[in-house]
Amino acid sequence: MKSLQLMLRAILTISLITGLSLASTAVSAQEKGLTHKEEKRRYIVYTPVSYANNPDKKYPLVLNFHGGGMTMREQMLYTQMNKTAEQFDFIVVYPQGLGNVGKQDWNVGFDTSYHEGTDDVGFTDSLLNQLEKNLRIDTSRIYATGLSRGGFFAQRLAAELSHRIAAIASVGASLPIPVEKNQTPRGEKKPVGILIAMGTADQVVAYTGKAEGYLSAIASYEYWIQQNTGKARDTSIETKQYINRDPNDGTEVDILESKAGTFQTSLVSIHQGGHTWAGADPFNIGLPIGKTSNDINLNEVIWQFFQKHRR
Repeated sequence: MKSLQLMLRAILTISLITGLSLASTAVSAQEKGLTHKEEKRRYIVYTPVSYANNPDKKYPLVLNFHGGGMTMREQMLYTQMNKTAEQFDFIVVYPQGLGNVGKQDWNVGFDTSYHEGTDDVGFTDSLLNQLEKNLRIDTSRIYATGLSRGGFFAQRLAAELSHRIAAIASVGASLPIPVEKNQTPRGEKKPVGILIAMGTADQVVAYTGKAEGYLSAIASYEYWIQQNTGKARDTSIETKQYINRDPNDGTEVDILESKAGTFQTSLVSIHQGGHTWAGADPFNIGLPIGKTSNDINLNEVIWQFFQKHRR
């Protein structure tokens, strides 16, 4: 996880030096705060330009969680999801994890108590309450995504806040075993659209899983099919899409999707891809995070998946 943090620091520095800032899409980004269990929490809200001009319209909401050791601003910079929010008219919020500088994190049961550690699920629940109070949110279209630890956490939210969240996209992260074993839904348990995007050559979060840590990508995919439908994976009702738009980037993409149930499950396998966000700037500076695929714009893939799901 540390290598990802260093990479994002480098991206931030390079962007400032070369003038490649988010000025064009960050005008409507505002930092906000709330207090949850006597701790001050922070988040960034980005509303598309159309929001001010459509006072009667309710907007979908995407929560975008940063990786371990990163910040909400680095997640906003790296994923460039503000641009996607402008293109498709949704609100995007970047919450900030707790911890000292360089150690901001989300409670997914690794290195902390699942139930006694930081109440990040409760914070997210409170955050949604505040956002719904202050903004015109379409409460049937609330989604969550995240990178690395943020992706692990998005899957915890799918398990525990399924009554509020319609779909999630977990990037560079499969299903944490603590979530599989310890989840405690905070409302009525409902199916959730699940998209998992992982690089097969990821050296930070292994595509094949880690004993006592997290399941493999394919096992996670199969787990969520079972959770959403009550039935085992049925390959006869799956679609598979192969994409290789950039033959020079060293990656290829397979998108496997189960059509079982109203809430679908999808696995985006980025062959030879690393611990990266497909379509993002491929700043590597020699760190072992692997290749960034240009075969897909992951933001658009995620949004197309989210659009299929409503609570």
